[in-house]
Amino acid sequence: VQLQASGGGMVQAGDSLRLSCAASARTFSGYALAWFRQAPGQEREFVASITWSLGRTYYADYAKGRFIISRDNAKKTVDLQMNSLKPEDTAEYFCAAGRIAVGSTLRSTYEYEYWGQGTLVTVSS
Repeated sequence: VQLQASGGGMVQAGDSLRLSCAASARTFSGYALAWFRQAPGQEREFVASITWSLGRTYYADYAKGRFIISRDNAKKTVDLQMNSLKPEDTAEYFCAAGRIAVGSTLRSTYEYEYWGQGTLVTVSS
């Protein structure tokens, strides 16, 4: 599995940005894909995840109502639409993929075995 994130950039508070993760694998059946972010000096934190087969979505509280995760099965991409961006959203954003196991929360870094490189999002006030 290979993941390639793109779409980061510098924006102003209130702007929108769309991140995209191109995923390559024979199949993602049984997988979840997610976005995490890591600000300088902080731990990597969960943003949102989506199950590949059914498209069920999960969000961090701070992302609800502002961010939307979606996937395109044909293109094998997972996008993160980020609206009403705030300076505290500044971070490097990573996409990740992992097999869904019984009891998975789909919110923890240890549940994802494949990671793409990060894409930097900077939000100025």
